[in-house]
Amino acid sequence: MSAMATIKEISIKPIVMPLKQPYHWSQGIRETFAVNLIEVVTTDGITGYGECTVAPDQQATARILSVLKRHFIGTDPFEMVPVKARILRDDYMALGANYMRAANQMFAGFDFAIYDVQGKMTRRPVHQLLGGAHREKVGYFYFLQGDTPEDLAKDAANGAAAGERVFYLKMGRTEERDLDIVKAVRAEIGSARLRLDANEAWDPYTAIRMCRKLEPYDIDLIEQPTPSWSIEAMAHVRKSVDIPILADQSAFTLHDVYEICRQRAADMICIGPREIGGIHPMLKAAAVAEAAGLKICIHSSFTTGITTCAEHHIARCIPNMDDGNQIMWQLARDNIVADPNLSPEGGWMTLPNRPGLGFDLNDDVVAAAHKRFQDQMAHE
Repeated sequence: MSAMATIKEISIKPIVMPLKQPYHWSQGIRETFAVNLIEVVTTDGITGYGECTVAPDQQATARILSVLKRHFIGTDPFEMVPVKARILRDDYMALGANYMRAANQMFAGFDFAIYDVQGKMTRRPVHQLLGGAHREKVGYFYFLQGDTPEDLAKDAANGAAAGERVFYLKMGRTEERDLDIVKAVRAEIGSARLRLDANEAWDPYTAIRMCRKLEPYDIDLIEQPTPSWSIEAMAHVRKSVDIPILADQSAFTLHDVYEICRQRAADMICIGPREIGGIHPMLKAAAVAEAAGLKICIHSSFTTGITTCAEHHIARCIPNMDDGNQIMWQLARDNIVADPNLSPEGGWMTLPNRPGLGFDLNDDVVAAAHKRFQDQMAHE
């Protein structure tokens, strides 16, 4: 293998993944999710994989990725950070497109794939490229699924029987229904920790009132109770209630993380590489939070096992990491990662120290998911 290997080609493949069951949250109901798969190949034939979000349109974001990828072609994979800085300057800021959140979500897919390449080129797992691991295993929460109190209580009972430590529940149906669900879930999980996510569904008045009604149920924390564009509103809620507040949609950039810390607007910050632009920026965000005395909780959103592997390397390296992090691949009907097994046991997961991000793709599942996207385009 040549020491001067460079990035030879990058391909973008949109894929659509059906969910095992309808996904209920304050923003509505979803039956599928989509990502754009990114494949980076070097002149020495090393291949790395990443993925990124597709909002607001999958075909449009695939086109954006195809425009941005030209900056990486012919570059050294170990010079990724200045390349991303140049893209932000030339293709966003210089043209008046001051959309750091949007840019970050595109950068994340390239970041994953190129770190995967770096690890394979050096025959080391990504966490070693980041300076080494603070921990062998990473903690994850149990993501409750269903719509009715009965459905969610049944799922909670299954999680409790499996020894889960932290449970996560979406809020935002109606106030009465939310309270009924929390009561039913708490009855099934005993003293296990219960986290709630309002997904920006409440104004400060509603959030404060709901927190007070929820206090008898020993809530571990409430995630993003108020709209993300007002950190001040979240800070107001935090100062008014006893339940800890977790920032999520408010934290997409390094500047967001700083401002949340400065205003003491949350007790913990939930942020993922999908939002902040990849693995390297996650370490920077964690450092800002660490300086403020706050923990980081990894946010995953609608992603496959590719992102799960990237997040796991990040979680192993961050000192101020929480023990109840999020993964989403398990909500999909099919798994594009053939190996390793990405299922936590009792809320903990340990992965083998394989080069790069450490996974093998299931090519058949990827092909079917890409065909599903093509079929959707044909019917639009």
